[in-house]
Amino acid sequence: MGSKLLIDGNSLNLNSVWNVAFENQKVELDESALVKVLESRTYLENRMNKGEVMYGVNTGFGHFSDIKISQDQLVELQKNLIRSHCCGIGKPFIKYQSRAVMLLRANALARGHSGIRPLVIQKILEFLNNDLIPVIPEQGSVGASGDLAPLSHLALALIGEGEVWNGDGTQILQAEDELKLRGIEPLVLQAKEGLSLINGCQVMTAVGLLELKKIENLLLTADIAGSLTLEALRGSRKAFDPLIPATRNHPGEASTASNMRKLLGATSKIAASHEMCNRVQDAYSLRCIPAVHGAAKDTFKRAVEVLETEANSSTDNPLVFAAENKILSCGNFHGEPVAFQLDFLAIAISAMTSMSECRVEKLINPAMSGLPAFLAPDGGLNSGMMIVQVACASLVSENKILSHPASVDSIPTSADKEDHVSMGTIAARKLKQVVENSTLVLSMELLCALQGLDLLDNVEPEGELKKVYDFVRKEVSFAAKDRVFAKDIQKIKTMVETFQIRHSVSPLQT
Repeated sequence: MGSKLLIDGNSLNLNSVWNVAFENQKVELDESALVKVLESRTYLENRMNKGEVMYGVNTGFGHFSDIKISQDQLVELQKNLIRSHCCGIGKPFIKYQSRAVMLLRANALARGHSGIRPLVIQKILEFLNNDLIPVIPEQGSVGASGDLAPLSHLALALIGEGEVWNGDGTQILQAEDELKLRGIEPLVLQAKEGLSLINGCQVMTAVGLLELKKIENLLLTADIAGSLTLEALRGSRKAFDPLIPATRNHPGEASTASNMRKLLGATSKIAASHEMCNRVQDAYSLRCIPAVHGAAKDTFKRAVEVLETEANSSTDNPLVFAAENKILSCGNFHGEPVAFQLDFLAIAISAMTSMSECRVEKLINPAMSGLPAFLAPDGGLNSGMMIVQVACASLVSENKILSHPASVDSIPTSADKEDHVSMGTIAARKLKQVVENSTLVLSMELLCALQGLDLLDNVEPEGELKKVYDFVRKEVSFAAKDRVFAKDIQKIKTMVETFQIRHSVSPLQT
């Protein structure tokens, strides 16, 4: 990325987070945000100098909030907080996820409600711009008071005591050694700054936002896969007539029906070859594509709205309002707004790809498809797509388990002071696995749909579907006999997750 991203606490969106995470775009603190942060810090220091007792500034934390800390121990207090809260466990987040977390934390602090020095934000950005990315364990957060444990590992690297990734994110290095090697000074925390680095939902939000970009791709890929299957099954186009969604007024249903019409065209030789059949209606997994895919699109749009709002929110505690002469203890660090959306997304994507598996089953079932059993040209000697469907079913069932909402769970922590938590980071991690599984399911449907199209008598796909067909067939040929289909699935999966399937056709609507 050529130009720098200016952060001001208000302007991050899905695409800008993706660009910083994956494209290594450089980031800089906007001048207007710098002014607000300075005002907030000056106000906080003035109240400290008057000897006021303020939570997290000159008191202990959580259950120890009633214990006042002396002025000469405030730096040690912040350092101890970070060290003690570094209880993250399990495998680490992938490097690109940690990049997104850093961006979101810097942006939240840039809003000027945390009372920290601008240097804290600038240090995060210095690390980010130099690709000095902290190693952050995935497990250990309950989603309130924000993502305490994982964000503490971010902060630990900033003060030169944690771990960072090497260039390609395959090796873990000691932050102290890397800082010396690159001539970068570690951050020396001052009053409240350790607390401000770890209070917030930036881990769950960052993971969720990056998955949203992948989900947007899956939503359109699902329409493409569904269209190919409908054509292979010689289904009816009538269910996608624009008159139908106009009677229900869900935006996602209308956009999905429009996508299906664009992909399928008004008619085709395949459709014409089946016009005289006795089938009155197609199965739900074909006829209800606009309703189900559309509902997933509407869920996606709401999640984008909520997570982008969260990315531009102040989630510290206490919050500093210099202009209003207030420092307020609050619960803005609670992850429930994000957790609800992540759980709903997992449900929506699981349901959408459950329908995809239904279509795969129709393709391999000769009673439903009129095609050779299991799409095998020489059945018996060849098993065809028999176990492709079995593997597909296993992923769909796994998604059902992963779709149990994390946000309905809670457990008291911190001596019952933090007695209700969101489990939002668990929701984010589950969603990532649902997206991974769903990418594979759609890849399997694409594999089977193309095989089905090749088994039709003397007809080929046309228009937009021919574009997809030709694109995939360059890498994955028709299976005239059995082979290792896992390799085919992986090839198509790569095409899906690099957006190539989606971009092989004219633009579609989410």
